[in-house]
Amino acid sequence: MNILGIESSCDDTGLAIVDSSGQIIAHVTSSQHQIHAKYGGIVPELASRDHVKKFIPLLDFLLNKANTKISDIGMIAFTNGPGLLGPLLAGASLAKALGWSRSIPTIEVNHLEAHIYSPMITEKNLAPPFISLLVSGGHTLLSIVDEDFQIKTLGTTLDDSAGECFDKIARKLGLGYPGGPEIARRSEDAIDNKFSFPRPMINSNDYNFSFSGLKTHVINKLQKIELTDESINNISFELQDSIVETLISKSLKASQDHGIKNIVVTGGVSANKRLRDKFSQVSNYDVFFPDVKFSTDNGAMIAYAGFLKSRSSDIEKNFKIKPNPSLTL
Repeated sequence: MNILGIESSCDDTGLAIVDSSGQIIAHVTSSQHQIHAKYGGIVPELASRDHVKKFIPLLDFLLNKANTKISDIGMIAFTNGPGLLGPLLAGASLAKALGWSRSIPTIEVNHLEAHIYSPMITEKNLAPPFISLLVSGGHTLLSIVDEDFQIKTLGTTLDDSAGECFDKIARKLGLGYPGGPEIARRSEDAIDNKFSFPRPMINSNDYNFSFSGLKTHVINKLQKIELTDESINNISFELQDSIVETLISKSLKASQDHGIKNIVVTGGVSANKRLRDKFSQVSNYDVFFPDVKFSTDNGAMIAYAGFLKSRSSDIEKNFKIKPNPSLTL
């Protein structure tokens, strides 16, 4: 049975098809970065309209790429949240319309769960239990995934997410959107760094995160210095290291406390090279990342999560993040 995945939680339009073994047959993702860059962030109405405009052409492209027809699709998986309401409704409408018109069953997929399982698309030997670190523009979430695919939340951000901190500081530095890749690019040219930023909550006796104070600290620092190419590079380097070291420290604490050696790092920020390099230097742990093309929002992770759910005898019981219902719509 081929499964069509539809992702439209924010500003990336993603479609993919997986086969009955969970193998990706084809996938396509269309970014809206150019549309939203001049606003410094996502404009939900513009995002919704672009999804609607692109869905059918992308679906045609995907079917041709996969050398298949819509009649060969046995199930449709679509993102039901969390995300922006307009874009989510656009994707749900496509899934429901296709399902109804072609008598294809549809299945809802939690966007965060799809991210969490995305490394399993290429890491065929990866299986729960593992510690999950999900880091994106909207979420910073640390969880345990047990053998039954039950996800228990250990900690989350108390304010800004890591990706949000990147975006807001990048805007203050006059860099482009999205901020994370821009910060990473400028950090590579840092020399003789004289900045020292805090590592927020790194010594707290819990698994929560907080990046609002770091953001404020950096903004206050910017008001006292002249911004030059050199200072922007150095600030980018230190900000990135502060966030990376905090994320790694919390992940290792969770791994040690719960006796689980496997750590899975997902979400848009998981594409960050510095984060990957620093995790690779950690000994006595097995750290897994999704393929970079599956780090940001994409249809493949939705299709693959639909594949996993299709194998479950109790869909309502499985694939539900606990105990934080506010994470889903």
